[in-house]
Amino acid sequence: MSNEAVAAKSRSMAVPLAIVALSGRLLRAEHRAIQALMFLLAALILLNVITRYAGHPIYWIDESAVYSVVWLTFIGASAMTRMRLDFAVTMLTERFSERGVAIFRIIATLGVILFGIALGVMCWLWLDPVGIAQAGFDAREYAGQSFNFIYTERTQTLNWPTWVIYLIMPLFAVSMTLHALANLFEDLDLVARQELPGFAANADGVVN
Repeated sequence: MSNEAVAAKSRSMAVPLAIVALSGRLLRAEHRAIQALMFLLAALILLNVITRYAGHPIYWIDESAVYSVVWLTFIGASAMTRMRLDFAVTMLTERFSERGVAIFRIIATLGVILFGIALGVMCWLWLDPVGIAQAGFDAREYAGQSFNFIYTERTQTLNWPTWVIYLIMPLFAVSMTLHALANLFEDLDLVARQELPGFAANADGVVN
């Protein structure tokens, strides 16, 4: 193989390798975030029990626990995508040959990528960062022009801007798409299947 061919192959592999590496770093960050959110959720529930038993309940704990569960769910779902631990129905694929299973795994991964892209587009239209920037980041001005009140709403007890809570949606869309791309490159044998330290591996024969 000539030097030009080797260089061209190296350039073509640069993007898949970079995406897989970025997915791995993101997965490790998600692992730490999941641990932190689980600790936070347990602490909030314990604090809620203690304060209610003492007759002095803290009114914002329930809402905090709900938002912790929401973020934990989406971050966990993103991590499960990379680990191939998402739900799968195998009644059909378990009757296929090894090649057939590999083809359907690629099709399923492409479906995840399309869903992630569609979710990202929906979040872009919903949050409309261009529109709020054109309004000078004035939430009231933007709401009056667009009738989109996402930047004027606040949570009931914490009094946080709701758009801060909703940021998990576009973050999930990006992370899930990135993990699905990494899975696709592995399924296409463009990169070697990566070891995921600290996580359980899924069964190889499952299409997900």
